[in-house]
Formats: sequence, structure tokens, C-alpha cells
Amino acid sequence: MEDFLIFFTIGFIAQIIDGALGMAYGLTTTTFLLNFGVPPISATAITHAAECITTGFSAIAHHRLGNVNKTFFFRLLFPGVIGAILGVLLITNIDADIIKPFMAIYLLVMGIVIISKAFTVFPPVTVTHHLAPLGFIGGFMDAVGGGGWGPIITSTLLARGQNARMTIGSVNASEFFISVTVTIAFFFSHTFIGWPIVAALAAGGAVAAPIGAWLCKHIPVKVLLFVVGLLIIGLSTRMLWLSLHPH
Repeated sequence: MEDFLIFFTIGFIAQIIDGALGMAYGLTTTTFLLNFGVPPISATAITHAAECITTGFSAIAHHRLGNVNKTFFFRLLFPGVIGAILGVLLITNIDADIIKPFMAIYLLVMGIVIISKAFTVFPPVTVTHHLAPLGFIGGFMDAVGGGGWGPIITSTLLARGQNARMTIGSVNASEFFISVTVTIAFFFSHTFIGWPIVAALAAGGAVAAPIGAWLCKHIPVKVLLFVVGLLIIGLSTRMLWLSLHPH
């Protein structure tokens, strides 16, 4: 029961962050799992299995609040699915001890990217070009790193000046299908998935999803970006140190 509450809390916090920012559920969850000693491949598989539930609730909530742009949704979705499948093929064919420090570095960089967005002023423009390659890269890195769909795509679109509410809602909605794709790919690759952990993460995320979508319209985004970035940097730095100094 104690373990369930721990992972329930992680899932709840991660989904609050993701629902409000359109990013960082996977990064937050994967980083915590790796720090708990879960192998890299299982960590990303568990995270995506939980996201099948949490992103589904989040997508419904954002759709009902009118936060989804259909053009963004479809132009990101199909290239993202292809990239995600290729990412799973890569990570399932590399030794875990080799992957872990690189995942830590990737998560560290993503934390820095998130913080940088807290100090950026975005001009209000509409962006519809180059979405396909962006979706492909986002899907690939999300599968390999256990997260990144939101930080890569949301931060890029916001940096180009896209409306924050519609960007966050659209990226969250498309992420559901990316999560399902990655989970199915891991399942057929016979990757170990800790289903009790998945259940706890998903339960916490499901409860938090509508709250995160509501906060998307009301929370000081830059403050949350800064805090989340610091959290990911701190955890990924610890993970990098432990992976390079196992004894």
C-alpha cells in the first residue's frame, strides 16, 4: 500500500504538471523511476503504459475546454507514431548500462530547455509549417528517453510564438496516440512492464488530469516551468552521477 501511494503521488504530480504545461509527465515519471532503480527500458515502458490512461483523460478534458487545434493534432500525430516505433526498436536493442547515462544527459538537457522557456517572451503568431519533422523527432525521442513529446514539441511551438493554450491542448491530445503506440511496441518486444506501478501512476494521473487542464488557463506558467525544470535537472543529475559511479 505504501508503494502504491508513492507511485500514485508521482503520477498525480506529473499529470498536474503535464496538464498545465503540455509537457513533462514522461520526463518527471521516468526520472523518478530511474532514481528508484527501475531499468531504463522498463522505466520508459511503464511510463508510456501509464500515459495511455492519463493522456486519454487529459485529451478529453482539453477537447471539452476547446484547447485542441485539429491542424496541429493531425500534422504532429502521424510522423510522431512513426518516430515512436523507430525509437522503441532502437532502445530495445541496446544494453541498459549503456543507455542509462545517455538517458540522464537527455533528461538533464530537457530540464535546461524547460527552464529556458521560463525566461522567454513569445510573440503571438500562428505556426503550421515544419510540424511533420517536429512530430517525428518528438515521437522518436519520447520513446527512447521515456519522455520528450511535450518538451520538444510544446517548447518549440511556443518559442515560435504559437498560442499557449491551443498548443498545450493539441500536444496533449496527440500524445495519447503516441503513448499507445509506444506501449504496444514495447509489449511486442517482450519488455518487462511492472503493471502494479502502471496502475498506481495511472490512477494518480487520472485524478489529476482535469485539474491540470483547468490550471492551463489559470496558473502562472513561467513559475511552473522554472520549478519543473529544476526538479528534472536535480533528479537527472543524481541519476547521471549514480550511473557513472555505481559503487
